[in-house]
Amino acid sequence: MGSLRRLRFLAVGASIVLLAVLCAVLAPWLAPHDPYLQAVSVRLIPPVWDAGGTWRHPLGTDPLGRDLLSRIIYGAQVSISAGALAVLVAMTLGVLMGLLAGYYGGGVDAIISNLVNVMLAFPFLLLALAAIAVVGPSFGNMIVVLGVTGWPVYTRVVRAETLKYREREFVQAARALGLGSSRIIWAHVLPNLVNTIIVMASLEVARMIILESFLSFLGLGIQPPIPSWGAMLGEGRVYMLTHWWLAAFPGLAIFVTTLGINLFGDGLRDVLDPHRVLTAAAARTE
Repeated sequence: MGSLRRLRFLAVGASIVLLAVLCAVLAPWLAPHDPYLQAVSVRLIPPVWDAGGTWRHPLGTDPLGRDLLSRIIYGAQVSISAGALAVLVAMTLGVLMGLLAGYYGGGVDAIISNLVNVMLAFPFLLLALAAIAVVGPSFGNMIVVLGVTGWPVYTRVVRAETLKYREREFVQAARALGLGSSRIIWAHVLPNLVNTIIVMASLEVARMIILESFLSFLGLGIQPPIPSWGAMLGEGRVYMLTHWWLAAFPGLAIFVTTLGINLFGDGLRDVLDPHRVLTAAAARTE
């Protein structure tokens, strides 16, 4: 029964993620209007179910008369690409550092572990503010900031797993055969960590999307007029008491997307984790 429930969560999460990805990929065909087109004559139109709403703008318009639904659909491109690229940067750095620290140990492990502790102790917001102040706000700079601040999570997990695998028989046999350390790391240790890395990356995408929205909300990420859920949320907060839809719908898009990614990641963890699979199999045989 528990396995069936987890598979349902996985299916629901996968459906939401697929829908978000389709919105991002098919935005030019799905969006009813140009997300950049301004029309002051139709500014601040409410959603269709409110008095004064119209089907031409189902979710209403913003203070510049831009269609909110179109901007939310195009915003999926920014949020999903930012989350995926930031995770790719963080995962690459974190996995490499974790493999080096866990396999070589000693001074290498001490240096990397201390660097991880420093990074985890450093407030993310201060680092982001300092970095953006130096290089300026842009999509590329935001990816770098998110990636550089996100790698310690991978390093700690990969280091712990590498410490465990480096003492296994198959690694010792590879050493006895005269294989070099780099060959052992990439051909024998890393393949055993792929499932763990995939699950971590799937869950981290949701966190990166939230952080991207947070930076854009503060004006440190995606710059206007590019549609971004976080930036739209920041623009809508000024009108929150009078025109609620400006902040509600971008916030709902962030919530639903990150919820779907988390459900998908949790379900993927249950499917790929061999210990859970063996435990469930043993429970069924008893």
